[in-house]
Amino acid sequence: MQAIKASSFSPFHLNLNSTSSFPKTTNLYIQQNYENPISCFPSIQTQNAKFKVFTATSPSVSTESETPFDEKTENENQEEKFEWYAEWYPIMPICDLDKRRPHGKKVMGIDVVVWWDRNEKEWKVMDDSCPHRYAPLSEGRIDQWGRLQCVYHGWCFNGAGDCKLIPQAPRDGPQVHTSKRACATVYPSCVQNDILWFWPNSDPLYKDIYLMRRPPYIPELDDSSFSKTFIVRDISYGYELLIENLMDPAHVQYSHYGIMNVPVAPQSVKADREGGRPLDITITKLDVNVITANQGPGRNTFVPPCVYYSYFAFGGSQGKTTAVSSGTVQEKPSAEKQKKALLVFICIPVSPGHSRIIFASPRNFATWADRIIPRWIFHLGQNLILDSDLYLLHVEERKLKEIGSYNWHKACYVPTKADAIVVAFRRWLNKYAGGQVDWRGKYNGDLPPTPPREQLLDRYWTHTVSCTSCNLAYKGLNALEVVLQIASIGAIGIVAALKQGTLSAVTRYSLVTVALLCFVASRWLSHFIYKNFHFHDYDHAFR
Repeated sequence: MQAIKASSFSPFHLNLNSTSSFPKTTNLYIQQNYENPISCFPSIQTQNAKFKVFTATSPSVSTESETPFDEKTENENQEEKFEWYAEWYPIMPICDLDKRRPHGKKVMGIDVVVWWDRNEKEWKVMDDSCPHRYAPLSEGRIDQWGRLQCVYHGWCFNGAGDCKLIPQAPRDGPQVHTSKRACATVYPSCVQNDILWFWPNSDPLYKDIYLMRRPPYIPELDDSSFSKTFIVRDISYGYELLIENLMDPAHVQYSHYGIMNVPVAPQSVKADREGGRPLDITITKLDVNVITANQGPGRNTFVPPCVYYSYFAFGGSQGKTTAVSSGTVQEKPSAEKQKKALLVFICIPVSPGHSRIIFASPRNFATWADRIIPRWIFHLGQNLILDSDLYLLHVEERKLKEIGSYNWHKACYVPTKADAIVVAFRRWLNKYAGGQVDWRGKYNGDLPPTPPREQLLDRYWTHTVSCTSCNLAYKGLNALEVVLQIASIGAIGIVAALKQGTLSAVTRYSLVTVALLCFVASRWLSHFIYKNFHFHDYDHAFR
């Protein structure tokens, strides 16, 4: 997965809405800086009629590590505060959701159940607790009338959370199922960019929040000329470390050495084998709504709390863009098609010490690959990259926990510009967001204990079981392994059962060879399945 190199590219257009608290409805639109040598995409007008226009760049902000935590800057704009529970949060790409059954997920410490309401033709997000005795609704089923049924006592709910049946209640008695106490808690939800999002507040005030505030919108994820594949992975370290890792381009040559092909200048190899080099990264904007950074001609953008993205383009002539009064941007066509690709990371806070990443890399070239190559083939390499620094970050998180978020800048020595985006993120976290994710008292502040390495790096429960492509491949390869084992035993059985003179020497030799090949193939396949769908260990010292 080329994803970890995100910070080396420049951005694309992103339409997003104000991150201020509801019910404020002002929309934000990030406009490209046209002085950038890499041209921007034309924006796609959102369904809201009016936009407030802001520039995505501002006078350069110093990237010295001490500056973001300067006492003066910490005391500025104290009235601005990031509201963790006044934002849209992604749950899963819809390609990995099964309409035939409910799914249980945790986001922001909230257990939710996701299910397809075929009566309303919509995905629904509810609290994963039956109001009867708090059994998890995600363990239930979709009944024949398209209702969500609790598997414990059979209570049934429609998409609005109304209880439609309590089997234990007398049919001719009081209609106890109509009580508000019998209703399931429903969260506002929407599908955007083929990803299911939800608003983590069930107050009726937010029922129609989608009409006023929407998740960050990435036009290229819906553009038919772009090809894309999603991968989702649960990570055994927290949201803060996940964001930092994606913002850090300097670790790629070292943590992922031998896995990712990173171009290395000859002069850099003289310093060390991996070819690390100085990186000139400058923060251009940092406020409660966004962080942008330049790295050479490229830019990277963080839209709190979940979206971090990069864009790069090469080849062809640069199309010029002009703004029009409607708020849209039109791009003059160029004679030669320009190759464009995006790296989109959507980072989800799950619980302390746990996070989830949704990654996509839409591009308008070599799109045939995604149509021909199964998605699980791409996931093998992407999981390899995620695993290669997972243990490092898991341990690092526990050390940083002892230091404390507000002491990060004092304890961590970050003297180079290579860490500029990470330092900016820590500044944003401390200045606007309370220093950490607001779990609203659900946890005592401790991180979960470190499990055995094989469990920590497990891929099956963190990816394979919830990925429709990998799960299908996993079952198919296991079935093939069984077929090969049966073929091996069958060939040997035929040779042993028949008398010596019944088979010719050539036939007997052929059957023994087939048996041996099937046995070797089944053993190799077993190793392949375990290594790629369960556990892949790493030893950086011997790379």
